[in-house]
Amino acid sequence: MCSHTVAIPEDGHKTGGSLAVQQMRLGALIIAGLAGALVGGCGSDDPPPRPQKPVQLTIASPNDTAVVQGATATVTGTVIPASARVRVQGHLARVSNGTFSASVALEHGANVVDVAATASGRSAALTAFRVTREERVTVPDFTGLSAGDAEKAAGERDLELETERGGGFLDSLVPRGIHVCEQDPAPGTRVRRGSTVRLLVARSC
Repeated sequence: MCSHTVAIPEDGHKTGGSLAVQQMRLGALIIAGLAGALVGGCGSDDPPPRPQKPVQLTIASPNDTAVVQGATATVTGTVIPASARVRVQGHLARVSNGTFSASVALEHGANVVDVAATASGRSAALTAFRVTREERVTVPDFTGLSAGDAEKAAGERDLELETERGGGFLDSLVPRGIHVCEQDPAPGTRVRRGSTVRLLVARSC
């Protein structure tokens, strides 16, 4: 806060004039001092420090809505300032010269990965992106299996079955039980978990 001194005569007899005149002079001096404080300001006060820029956080990989097949994903990106601390899914990431990386475990299906960066004296940066873990399985050979065995084999691999009855009008006369004659996709094909395999079943193929 500014401090200004106004000289006030101590004795009206020394400066001359009546008490009313001295009071008028006193008032004028006080007003002049206040005006000088308002106009001149406080030259000794330092200006307030400029606020620092917020932390800048950029994700390089993986892209938002990315689809991966592995059980983990490597998250990389950049951060400013280079001294910032970065956490991915709550765990500290490795930061070197403003570049960070971290490995995160993924659940089957959709995952949301959150990233936070902090630095002293700066506002934190937060972001999140989505990654889908798509696991693929090998289609087994269903040919020749009974309907029950085919269902069991499909369930072990999280596959769905769509069956179509074949064999013609005389098929019901065949003493053999219903079994798989054809399938699509072919055995050995790699498909996503939950995919549907179409089967043609009959007593006689």
